[in-house]
Order: sequence, then C-alpha cells, then structure tokens
Amino acid sequence: MFRPLHPKHVYICFLISFAFFIDPSSQHVDDVKKQQMREKVREMFYHAYDNYMTYAFPHDELKPITKSFTDSLSELGNLKLEHLPTDYNGSAVTLVESLSSLAIFGNKTEFEKGVLWLSENLKFDVDVRVNLFECNIRLLGGLISAHLLAIDPTNRLIQGSYDNQLLRLAEDLGKRFLPAFETPTGIPYAWINFKKGVMENETTETSTSGCGSLILEMGALSRLTGDPRFESAALRTLRQLWRMRSSLDLLGTTLDVVTGEWLEYSSGIGAGVDSFYEYLMKAYILFGKEDYWRMFRSAYLASQKYFRYGPWYHEANMWSGKPTYWQLTSLQAFWPGLQVLVGDVAAANSSHREFFHAWEKFGVIPERYLLDHQMIHPTERYYPLRPELAESTFYLYQATKDPWYLDVGEAMVKSLNRYTKVAGGFASVRDVTTMQLEDHQHSFFLAETCKYLYLLFDDSFVAKRNYIFTTEGHPLQVMSSWHDKLPESYFSGNWTFSKSGAWESGASAMSMKVCPSIAPNSRLHEQHRESVCHVPDQKIDHKCWSNRDCGVDATTCRQRSCSEVGFCGLWNPL
Repeated sequence: MFRPLHPKHVYICFLISFAFFIDPSSQHVDDVKKQQMREKVREMFYHAYDNYMTYAFPHDELKPITKSFTDSLSELGNLKLEHLPTDYNGSAVTLVESLSSLAIFGNKTEFEKGVLWLSENLKFDVDVRVNLFECNIRLLGGLISAHLLAIDPTNRLIQGSYDNQLLRLAEDLGKRFLPAFETPTGIPYAWINFKKGVMENETTETSTSGCGSLILEMGALSRLTGDPRFESAALRTLRQLWRMRSSLDLLGTTLDVVTGEWLEYSSGIGAGVDSFYEYLMKAYILFGKEDYWRMFRSAYLASQKYFRYGPWYHEANMWSGKPTYWQLTSLQAFWPGLQVLVGDVAAANSSHREFFHAWEKFGVIPERYLLDHQMIHPTERYYPLRPELAESTFYLYQATKDPWYLDVGEAMVKSLNRYTKVAGGFASVRDVTTMQLEDHQHSFFLAETCKYLYLLFDDSFVAKRNYIFTTEGHPLQVMSSWHDKLPESYFSGNWTFSKSGAWESGASAMSMKVCPSIAPNSRLHEQHRESVCHVPDQKIDHKCWSNRDCGVDATTCRQRSCSEVGFCGLWNPL
C-alpha cells in the first residue's frame, strides 16, 4: 500500500524515508515482537468473530455480555426477536464487515463460506428504515471490497465458482439508496427505507460527514457496474456541499437537505465532519479527479489555519473562524493517519502522541474530553471499541518504521484484552473512569480495530499492493482503469520532487503536489519545507522589505507579513 501509487499520484506521500542506522539485533527484537503481537491480535479477532457467529449471526451485531444480538443499523436495534418484521432476518452486517479482515488474516475457507451464505441469503427487499451513511460504509463498502478481493487472482480466496454475486448484491443495495438523493439540493436524506424509499415526514437533517462520505463506495460501484448514477449522485452531493462552504473554506456540522441551510455552524475535524476530509483525499487517490484534490487542498489548509492549536484541534465557527469548543474527541484520532497520506508526518506524529497520552491516562480513549476544563465530558464517558487510534498508529509506523509505534500497538492490545474482553466477545466501555462495560460489540471492531492492529504487526497483505481503505477499513484496490487521465510526469521512489529537482519560488509542497521532505542539497535552507503548507521566508534571517518577502507559517498555514521594522512574522491576528 505504501509504495508510490499509480503514476497519477505524484503527490501522495505514502512513504517518508528517514535515514537512521538500524541495529540488526534491535531489528530482530522488533520482528519477534511483531510475530507475537500478530498472533495476539489474531486471537482477539477470532474471539470476537466466533462469538458473533455463534450468538448473533445473521443479525447485525453481537451483544457479548448477554450473548445475544442487535440489528443496530436500523430503527429495529432495540426490538426483541418476537417484535421484528416477519420478513427481516438481519443484514449480517458483522459478517459483511469481517470478509476483508478474513482475507487479510488469510482465512480463505471462512471467507468463501461467508460469500456463499451472503449470495444465497442476504436480501434487501425488506420494510426496514436504515441509516444511509452507516449502510454505505458498512454494507455497501464491505460488499464491494469483498467482491474486489474475490476476483483478484493473486489472492485466490475462492476455490469454487464465483459469479459476481457480491457485486449484484451491492448493485441492488446501491439502487435502494438513490431515492434518498431526490431532494432540491441533491443532498441525500440521512434515512431510507429499503423497500419504500424515503418515508413520509422523514427528517431533513443530516451531517456533513454523513452525506459527504459516499463517493468511494458509490464511485466504485459505478466503475464496477458501468452504471454512472451512483457516482453522479455522490459527486453532486460533494459539489453542493462545497458550494455551501463559508468564505474561510469551512463547512458546518449539520444541514437541512431540503433548504440547503446550515443548522450547526461549529465545525472541526471530529464527529459530523471527519470523513468528509478523508473521502476528498482518498477519492483523489482512487479516481484521480482534480476536483477532489482542489476541494481537499482548500479544506485541509483551512483546517490547519482555523482548528489547529499546537498538537490539538479545537472546533471553530464556520463563518468567523473563532474557536467554539475546546475538546478532544475519539473520532479525531483518524486525523494523523490522513496527514500521513498528505505528507504532514511531523504534524501527524505530534497529534498522535497526544491521543496516545489520553489512552495511557484512561486505559482507553473517552469519547469526548473537554480540554478547557481538563475533564471528561459528563455524558460522553464511553469508549465503543473505536479504531481511529489504531488506524493512525498503523499509518505512522508505515511512514517512519519507528518501533515506538509498535509499543503503542502493544499497549492498545493489552488494554483491550484487559478491560473489554468478556466470555462472549469484546464489550464497549460505558464509563472509562470505572471501566463499566456496555453490552455491544460494534462491527467496526472486526472491520477496523482488529484489522489495523494486525496490519501494524504484519503488513504482508498490503506490502506489494496498492490499496486505499474506506472510513470503515475496507480495502479498495487502486487501478489505473478507474483514473481519468495520466499525469504529465511521474516521480518514482520514496521521495518526490518537482520536475527541475528544485522548489518553485514561493510554492508550498501542497501547491506543487510533492512531499515536503526533500533530499539534502546546497540550497537546503531555501528548499526545506516543514509541512505541506510551509513556504519559507525569502531570507534565512527573516528580514524583509515587503510582504512579498515573507512566506507561509508551517504550523498554522497562515500568511506571514512584514513588520514595520522589517522582519517576517505572524503579526496580523485572524
């Protein structure tokens, strides 16, 4: 995964090489640890998976304490068995979510059994109201990913015959999504009924991430089926969202799909917005459209300018850029992983360490921690087995090969086994201060948490392949046939350079679509970029005659200006 990708992506910095001496004996110790930890993660996965198959299958998710089930993706989640519709037998969400993990774990037998069962039993023509976003990332993404893995001859996961059954299921599901997009704005409803479409008096409120994180799965579905409606609907949504941004290139958190009005102006990188950023970047990798890059570049620079405060990211008003909430949320922990893809490895490492400090302090990460009050949010003290910290740890280890990230993964594995493992699987934590458990094993624990921890210690599955992972951890292969056009030039190797081998004057790494790290040369002080937005001042002593002599700050991505006494700095407040 982290080799240079298809030539379209001269910018994606999957590998940032660091030159340092590696002691062979130390390398051996790391290899032994990785093998041991890989097996521990494997045991975790099968403890969760086997209990799901025993006590919850074919329903959505496992309740590990009572060894029962919940159909959590629909409004049926809290109903008892005798109250479920007679035509509803569950969507086997955890099985669908587990297929790509089974492939990565090398369990061909269980993968094929899962494919065959789904082919014969999974039906979507049922009277059930479901969340569009969750069904997209879990069911549609899981089916498409498993289909791509099944037809990949290098994996040989199917020993018998496979006739695109999973793709047909995905296409059926995708068609049931389309009525949700029939709104004046083109932005879809957050809820849809599999059989009846949009229900009467359906809520018109949705979130930026909920409607803006559909393009990977629906775009892939169009490329695989030849039906452009899926990708067109998701792309129209993205473009409409982008038109609704503020003059600061910020978006709110919730909006009305009918009126197109923002309902919540506070924005950040956490819940309600998070995967919107992720999907812009990953859509550019997967499909190569410049539209995605242009939107991501502006949105990312705005996030660094208005949300970042040292290693932390607060929330801000989308219109003014002024801070609104100073808080850490567990969902924000995906951000360092995204920054690795961008090439901002130093910034990613800085934030990641703060998230891991929170993990060490509490044993796991609380859902929300109030930075300004130095306390856990009184009503969000839980930890539902989220994967985001494991995900970012995986990306950072791939980028740096720093063994410290292996220690982070080991600490996470120990905590999960110590605090959340029960006889019937792994339970969510209701209160991180007491470690009281909640009777719920989310499907993403198998789709993401276990997967990223396993890949941290054994990346053989992705080492020689080009994949991107959806926000639910489902791998999608990067293929040249899905790209609009090839680039004018391609830079191979772990470093990327401009055509001339030198930086253009006044240009950032992001504007040139290259990694900020460069090889040493005689003009290092002029060419070195500390982050993707950094533009050094014209003079090494920071003296200036005008603002044109000043660059862009590496941390805040704000334009530096020339003071009255002739020095560049951040003199102008936001």
